[in-house]
Amino acid sequence: MANVVPVRRLLIANRGEIARRVIRSARAMGIWTIAVYSDGDARAPFVSDADEAVALGGRTAAQSYLDPAKIIAACELSQADAVHPGYGFLSENAAFAEAVISAGMTWIGPSPAAIGAIGDKLAAKRLLKPLGIPLLEAIELTDNTDAFAAAQAIGYPILIKAAAGGGGRGMRIVEAPADLAGAIESARREAAASFSDGTVFLERWLTKSRHVEIQILGDRHGNIVHLFERECSIQRRHQKIIEEAPSPALDADLRHRMCVAAIAAAKAIDYHSVGTVEFLVSGQEFFFLEVNTRLQVEHPVTEAITGIDLVREQIRVAEGEALGYAQDHLAIDGHAIEARLCAEDPGNGFLPTPGTVQVWEPPEGSDVRFDSGVEAGSVIGTEFDPMIAKVIAWAPTRREAAAKLARALEQTRIHGTVNNRDFLVAALRSPEFIAGDTTTDFIERVRPAARRAISDEALHVAAIAAALHARHSRCASRKLQTTIPAGFRNSIMPPETVSFIFGERQLDLAYRSERGGGLTIHIEGESHHVTLRDVGAREIRLEVGGRLHTSAVTVIADHHYVHGPSGDIELIEVPRFASTSAALPSGGLTAPMPGTVISVFVETGETVEQGQLLLVLEAMKMEHRICAPRLGKITAVHIASGEQVLNGALLLDLEHEEG
Repeated sequence: MANVVPVRRLLIANRGEIARRVIRSARAMGIWTIAVYSDGDARAPFVSDADEAVALGGRTAAQSYLDPAKIIAACELSQADAVHPGYGFLSENAAFAEAVISAGMTWIGPSPAAIGAIGDKLAAKRLLKPLGIPLLEAIELTDNTDAFAAAQAIGYPILIKAAAGGGGRGMRIVEAPADLAGAIESARREAAASFSDGTVFLERWLTKSRHVEIQILGDRHGNIVHLFERECSIQRRHQKIIEEAPSPALDADLRHRMCVAAIAAAKAIDYHSVGTVEFLVSGQEFFFLEVNTRLQVEHPVTEAITGIDLVREQIRVAEGEALGYAQDHLAIDGHAIEARLCAEDPGNGFLPTPGTVQVWEPPEGSDVRFDSGVEAGSVIGTEFDPMIAKVIAWAPTRREAAAKLARALEQTRIHGTVNNRDFLVAALRSPEFIAGDTTTDFIERVRPAARRAISDEALHVAAIAAALHARHSRCASRKLQTTIPAGFRNSIMPPETVSFIFGERQLDLAYRSERGGGLTIHIEGESHHVTLRDVGAREIRLEVGGRLHTSAVTVIADHHYVHGPSGDIELIEVPRFASTSAALPSGGLTAPMPGTVISVFVETGETVEQGQLLLVLEAMKMEHRICAPRLGKITAVHIASGEQVLNGALLLDLEHEEG
């Protein structure tokens, strides 16, 4: 029987929301917490949340969180006696786990042997095949493999997949032989950058299925249980964005068979700690995908339906404690759904949208859980994942959980970077989601709206709220004539005016106070009678046309961020006097985000077809293909491979040609 060795000083070898999540449970257990951070994360919330923090140096993952020597050195400096790897980075690196243990510290995770045996997807398939667990056909791509013959043997479409790591990195779907070589090269490059291992393999691809995973938990005393399933079928770029527990597609028989298979896989390698066995489900059939030998991003939905704190269990198991409960002590209670709120643009292929989070305010008094790595002022950089927060709702029924989560997202104030909040709400409120029709082709098939439609009425109310809130702020800060009401005139004077830009629209407001109280406001040819009911430092209540509206307003420079019943609206105030120094924008094809140019495939003078690949840009650990938007001729190439570019940087000049 293993001895119990309490963890006293825990170093979290990760960042962002998962670092904050681990810190919460560890502190609740009376454990001192230590953060590590890259140069760009020095002011991140997780760093200040920890009891102490150690600088790793470097900006990229490879220079910081993926450097085992730096992590071990940080442990020695801080006198840590245990390491929690979170997810991603080094969490499934058997050599790193062994290094932690060899240094005399407790590794919060499964044994290095288990990670090595089953953390590699190809090794896992070889190990589990004798157990009779259904497998998808897969072929590793080595230097001696004929990739085209292997793909032909499996049959198109195929999936190229990284053997190490997860999170959708190093994955490509290929539907035709012409795309195979380029996709393999790209997947290898991305896998190496994300996991320091460029090994990839080919696997059969099911175009319409469900992604269902079983949560397992074992101790060092031979006890192992499952905590039922999660469904994670709604994905973009092979990355999950909406997860739920339990799955709406599993009946009792299918759940039992999948859980038995997951436990068998865990027992085959004497697994302890938290882990996940992932499957593809098609009807009543299921196929093994992989084992994640770590905590999953979506673990909160399992916590919500079981009442088990999985981070606490990880730490207890690592200390040598027994689980203290058996399988028949566990049951599913209600339904939980998680949405990943990300800085990305659903209307532009889900491209990441790095920038500063100017406003971040989850709804007050909500029992919806927010696991976030940001606060107002946080920067979503290009070096790491663009996730802002995970939002998790629990309710007695699935329909209620979906409505509760959608409402919480709608009530959240978030400004400063384009994000996927409206898309998530549209997905959660779609008839297909409510009906449980959530196969892996959900996004392509259902096509939830990328943006919430904003009515003229909602836009007008937001502009009025911004204008009157600004007027109140000016009056509150004045030093003279402080007793005179805002807008007071002792003679007939022209109305006060202000203009805002919203997208491609300019909203010109003219407003005048009425003698009997209230104001008359003209905007886009419409006249509104407005009564100001209350106004404070950040909130304003207006009656417009007999309807009461409450809006929160934050002003940063010339940006007015308004949150009202219709959600978030960003208005840019037009200066009263035009700038004479504004430069005209350059023409040509520009970078959609900051990043590193990986490859350039065209030269000056070359004629390109619409859709032809021009260059590959790497940002946020993902590769992004920049293709020709039209038939044309390349008249200038402004960048080269390896070059860092800023958002909006001129990449190529493309002269239009008639087809």
